[in-house]
Amino acid sequence: MLNVGKIEEGFVLDHIEAGKSMELYHLLQLDTLDCTVAIIKNARSEKKGRKDIIKVECPVDMLNLDVLGFIDHTITVNVIENGVITEKLDLALPKEIKNVIKCKNPRCITSIEQELPHVFFLADPEREVYRCKYCEEKYGERA
Repeated sequence: MLNVGKIEEGFVLDHIEAGKSMELYHLLQLDTLDCTVAIIKNARSEKKGRKDIIKVECPVDMLNLDVLGFIDHTITVNVIENGVITEKLDLALPKEIKNVIKCKNPRCITSIEQELPHVFFLADPEREVYRCKYCEEKYGERA
């Protein structure tokens, strides 16, 4: 049995799709934080069969909830204080995301003006479709 120690102050990202924790680790820039991070891959889950879990020992305000909501808004965020879960944060698809995904349209202004941020807005929440702010190129679509 694997035993990862409990954290006193921080947050736990639970119910991550199995195999996605390293992608999340980099997109959330957890590698740039000066804190303890534990990644548990392919843990048993009654709901999903397998899941990943990330435990981070630092304040939850260091976490970009918009990025997390864009990647997977079904992830559970447990806030830990004094070794106890004090809050569970609900994630939602963000209305706008910046510099998380890049526009693939070669004629988009972001292809020419390299310093421009890549900004996408939520065009269709039901299908989880985002569009580029500048050229309206579509990104994603989930059935």
